[in-house]
Parts: sequence; structure tokens; C-alpha cells
Amino acid sequence: MRKNRLQISIIIPVLNESEGIAHTLNYLTENSSPENIKEILIVDGGSIDNTVVIAEQNGGKAIHSPRGRSKQLNHGAKYASAEILYFLHADTLPPKDFDQSIVNAVESGHKTGCFQMKFDSDSNFLSFFAWFTRVNHKLCRGGDQSLFITEQFFKSSGGFNEAYVVYEDNEFIGRLYKKTSFKILPRHVKTSARRYEERGMLKLQYHFGMMHLKNYLGAGPEQLYDYYKRKISV
Repeated sequence: MRKNRLQISIIIPVLNESEGIAHTLNYLTENSSPENIKEILIVDGGSIDNTVVIAEQNGGKAIHSPRGRSKQLNHGAKYASAEILYFLHADTLPPKDFDQSIVNAVESGHKTGCFQMKFDSDSNFLSFFAWFTRVNHKLCRGGDQSLFITEQFFKSSGGFNEAYVVYEDNEFIGRLYKKTSFKILPRHVKTSARRYEERGMLKLQYHFGMMHLKNYLGAGPEQLYDYYKRKISV
């Protein structure tokens, strides 16, 4: 190992993810190099199932946090010890050797960025919207694409805004776009289409679009959460 190698802290916020967390952790270990991954932090927001136990049995380090994705993400970043933070959803799998792609990007001078995205679905409708994740515009960003950022830049940017119960990824990335060039890595994460399949693809995509519009028109975190509760989380 060369001296001063950059390493990654993977941060995964969880809540009752016992069914899939072992698969995610094993996948991450099998598709990355231990030289690049310093730790995998499982930030639990109060699970009532066996998420924490299963995570620790499969290589994760569990951290307990107040519930709420933005709070959990910030909490994970607080305890992370590597030079690069990689925020990942529990139902999203990055490409093989994702860690080296991230390290290479940071070594090339990029402070933050993400991968493109695909769904684990054959739906042409979802594939159409996933195609836009290759476009380098903040409207095409989202937490499902994962996010890498240097630890120093995360601190200087102020981290996630904990006033946002939902839309926290979009709000944060929107601020990052104003501060630096955002790197889109030319590879894909694969994320679960379960929510779309359960709630209706057209309906759910419409409501996500409405949240983007409301945010653009000046809606704050409370208004966005109210819309989410009424239209999406029901």
C-alpha cells in the first residue's frame, strides 16, 4: 500500500432493513478493495427489527442516531474517520470497484459527485427517467444515485440541512452545485424499484416531479414534507 492512500467511509442510514442489509454489506465487501474502504457505518434511526445485529454480523459498524435521514447522514459523517465520505441507500448497489472509481475522481481534484443510476426493473418508463441521471444538472440528482464527498468539503458545506425530513439529498446537492463542479461518474448504481412497483410508477414519478416544482417555486422543508405525507407516504 502506498503512503497517504485516500480511504472511504461508507455511510448507510437504515430503519428496519433486516431483510436486505446483509446482502448489501456482503455485496459491498465483494465488490471493493479493503485497501480503499476504511469502514462501513450503519446509522440506525431506531429499528425495531434485527437490522443492527445483522449489520454487525456482516461487517458493518452500527451507530445509533436520532431518526430522520438528514440527521442520520450527519451523524454518520460525524463518526466517520476516512478522507472520503460515501453516502449510500440500503437498497442501492454501486458498480464493481466503485471504491476505486471514487478514489480516482477525488485524486483528480473532484470534491464531490455521484454515479449514474439504473433501476432493478425492466420497465421502459423507469429506464427513461434513469437515463437523465447522466445529465450534469442538479434537477437530475437524487439520493438513490449515491453521493461521494471529501470529508473536508462536507464540513465546509455545512452538511445536510436537518430541517428537511424529506428532499434532504436534493437540497444538499443543490448547495454543492453552487460551490464546486459536480462530477458524474460514467458508471451506474442499481437501485430498487420496489416503491414504484408498489405505489404506481406514473403516480409516484408525478409526485416526485411536483416536489421538484414546489421546491423551485420556493416551498420550504415543512411544505415539502406535508406534500410527501399527503401524496407519497400514505
